[in-house]
Amino acid sequence: MTEVTLQHIRAARDRIAGKVEQTATALSLSLSEYLSTQVYLKLEHRQATGSFKLRGASNAIASLSPEQKSRGVVAASTGNHGRALAHAAKLEGLRAVICMSRLVPENKLDAIRRLGAKIRIVGNSQDDAQQEVDRLVGEEGLVMLPPFDHPDIIAGQGTLGLEIIEQVPDASTVLVPLSGGGLASGVAAAVKGVSPRTKVIGVSMARGAAMKASLDAARPVQVEELPTLADSLGGGIGLENRLTFAMCRDLLDDVILLSEDEIAAGIRHAYEQEREIVEGAGAVGIAVLLAGKVKASGPTVLILSGRNIDMTLHRRIVCGEAPSTVESAA
Repeated sequence: MTEVTLQHIRAARDRIAGKVEQTATALSLSLSEYLSTQVYLKLEHRQATGSFKLRGASNAIASLSPEQKSRGVVAASTGNHGRALAHAAKLEGLRAVICMSRLVPENKLDAIRRLGAKIRIVGNSQDDAQQEVDRLVGEEGLVMLPPFDHPDIIAGQGTLGLEIIEQVPDASTVLVPLSGGGLASGVAAAVKGVSPRTKVIGVSMARGAAMKASLDAARPVQVEELPTLADSLGGGIGLENRLTFAMCRDLLDDVILLSEDEIAAGIRHAYEQEREIVEGAGAVGIAVLLAGKVKASGPTVLILSGRNIDMTLHRRIVCGEAPSTVESAA
């Protein structure tokens, strides 16, 4: 498969019905007043595992054959995909192994352990963790379900885009957190498949934005992974990327990067004005609007993609500590 289409995404929605929430889209009064246009929040952080990743993981596991299920599943993750895969595997009674780098926050490790998955900590990057995944696939026969560059993962994430365009059919712009591109490419395929004129903009952090660097280079490239408040957006896209690079290149209207201060402002606004607790990756849509880096010309939808933030860190950000202070004390 060279591309995930609207047909694949609609099939995924049928496949995961009853396994994930159809999350609400709520009007933000504060952001709508600030931008003088309607701004909606897609409340995806309210999924059972605290992030959108449950959609892709559920679809991927549901698509496995009985023989594949008997072997168990493995993935590299920055945390949220691992938690979603562990959750979906537990519901099916499957073995799950999640490989992560030392940059993954402890609260995300604890959540995965509680779901019964085995954890392997390897190296200082998602690429290092992927090497352990490859070893487990080769030596133990586990089935790899990667966090983004997989057709069933992309199609599952794309179901979120279907819900957005059904809930806000006149959406002018959709803002999507961008990391490896599974969410962005799936949402863009769904939204543009139904509403071609709607703009889909990817938003990431300035510190180690692999997809943005790859799009600028016109090919997948490696970047150094750096500590960031948007830790879920870290990691590379894979030099042998099969799907998400091309889909993001062809479907996204723009990619915008944010500073750590801007991401922190998004987290604070979500809590103080929207009464929502979100992690850095989940706050980038709010952050990009507050920073004035997107000029909304009509109804705008942003995705609160995850809530799995360490609460001590969250309290410090809300209390106004600078990101550099937070990072140095982490």
